[in-house]
Amino acid sequence: MTSLFDNLPLGELRLPNRIVMSPMTRVRSGGEGLATASMATYYAQRATAGLIITEGIQPSLEGQSNPLTPGLYNAAQIDSWRQVTSAVHVNGGRIFAQIMHAGRISHPDTTGYQPVAPSAVAARDAYVFTPSGPQLAPVPRALATSEVPAVAESYAAAARRAMEAGFDGVELHGANGYLIGQFLSSNANLRTDRYGGTVSGRIRFAVEAVTATADAIGADRVGLRVSPGAGIWDVSESEIPELYGALLEELAPLGLAYLHVGASPDDDVIRGLRRAWEGALIVNPSKPGSAVPSAREDADHWLPEGADLISFGRAFLANPDLVERLRADHPLAVADVDTYYQGGDEGYITYQPFCHAPSALVAAEG
Repeated sequence: MTSLFDNLPLGELRLPNRIVMSPMTRVRSGGEGLATASMATYYAQRATAGLIITEGIQPSLEGQSNPLTPGLYNAAQIDSWRQVTSAVHVNGGRIFAQIMHAGRISHPDTTGYQPVAPSAVAARDAYVFTPSGPQLAPVPRALATSEVPAVAESYAAAARRAMEAGFDGVELHGANGYLIGQFLSSNANLRTDRYGGTVSGRIRFAVEAVTATADAIGADRVGLRVSPGAGIWDVSESEIPELYGALLEELAPLGLAYLHVGASPDDDVIRGLRRAWEGALIVNPSKPGSAVPSAREDADHWLPEGADLISFGRAFLANPDLVERLRADHPLAVADVDTYYQGGDEGYITYQPFCHAPSALVAAEG
């Protein structure tokens, strides 16, 4: 029977265990979207994970969601991420960058731009973070048909920069109501051109973005995260089995590193994706809106159901040594919710392991 602690080949990598650190926004970057020394420490502390997937990284200023989220669209940002990837690697870890374009979940006060989206439809009753506090999500500008291919290509350009910065690969964020998810949606995407309407139209942007990224850096270095039916940020999807079945059929020939499924309210949807996807599958067991972090029993549920890897999010926040705690069946520490997004090191790199990790944390040169 497959164990969380079995190793697994993933592209050119060999993961020492099947525990993945899920991407989580922490808003700790510098003002210019730069990765910091504290971010290097944060990720290096968790290097015993089989794979780390970073917080969402915007591929362009226009694609930024919240203030103080990091980017990968200029040389200074590339250079700043090298301290992170070096620190993870010197401590024996592997790290993918999650490339995330926020689409309509942004604000001009954050970026200086009107957000772009498939259609000029605001997320209903949704408040987005801005430098002056939460504000209602604005009505975005609908991308012209001629603009869409360049936005899809922006994921590939960010992936090339990620390779320059020393990442082992990238994950495209197609989940949780951000830009790729907005194109997949039936209420945020009201287009009548080739990027909307039918199932084949609604999946086209995702296929183009993933294909361009795979062509840019190699498919075995590229993953995709999806969240069918999660309903996050006022995104709803019709014809979910047909939609995701068509998407996976288009992507299957590429030979991607993995498919990462998270935040789905219906376990049968995840089982359907497992049947449709022959490649590596990461399952994040957390349910939308749940306040309970995923635990060992969630992994024990999904591994026999066909998951190859299990991603843990909030459990990693207060437990940088999560792999060792799970292996020893040790109780998990609880994170301080007030420190999730407050900035600074408190509640970010101050949690202590219950025992010494296999090797001491080594600082890498920036």
